[in-house]
Amino acid sequence: MEFENQFDVPVNADEAWKILLDIQSIAPCVPGAKLTEIVDEKTYKGTISVKLGPVALTFNGRTSFENIDDAEKSAKLIAQGNDSKGRGGANAKVKFRIENVDSGARVFISTNLQLSGSVAQYGRGVGMIKDLAQQIIDQFSENLRNNVITPSVKHGEKASMPHGAAPAQVGSIGLRVLWNAILRRIKTFFRAQ
Repeated sequence: MEFENQFDVPVNADEAWKILLDIQSIAPCVPGAKLTEIVDEKTYKGTISVKLGPVALTFNGRTSFENIDDAEKSAKLIAQGNDSKGRGGANAKVKFRIENVDSGARVFISTNLQLSGSVAQYGRGVGMIKDLAQQIIDQFSENLRNNVITPSVKHGEKASMPHGAAPAQVGSIGLRVLWNAILRRIKTFFRAQ
């Protein structure tokens, strides 16, 4: 499945580019993520935990930058992970780019996600996966602004975040995802009338 997301940051595109390529600083901003190993300057290993209703998933994975274009402020990366309980996996090809906007910079993200095994059953609804992805990106961008960008702007240095971020707060996100799915069905029903 393919989907698009975006978020804004209150710094210019040049500064946003530097921040987003500093994986060690931004990894703790991703809900449920933990960086476990830096393989090389373009390859990282880690885990990400997500709880969707009663189902808790923890993916052990690897992310590698395939292409980094400093001039265009764009990058492509490949991410692969397997559920720690053997219930399947996820593979993603992600492209992101940064552009200046009036309020700072906007980050555009394009994702091509493939799920396998039982995990694919949890993610059957494309709309639910898109909603979940947007909620996680919203939490990430808020954490990024509050814990990396704002302290840097105020004090000239980055604040340290606790190691091993808590699992994604998908309990509340799950309710929003469910609500968005219900709204989509209602809209589809009324369009059919």
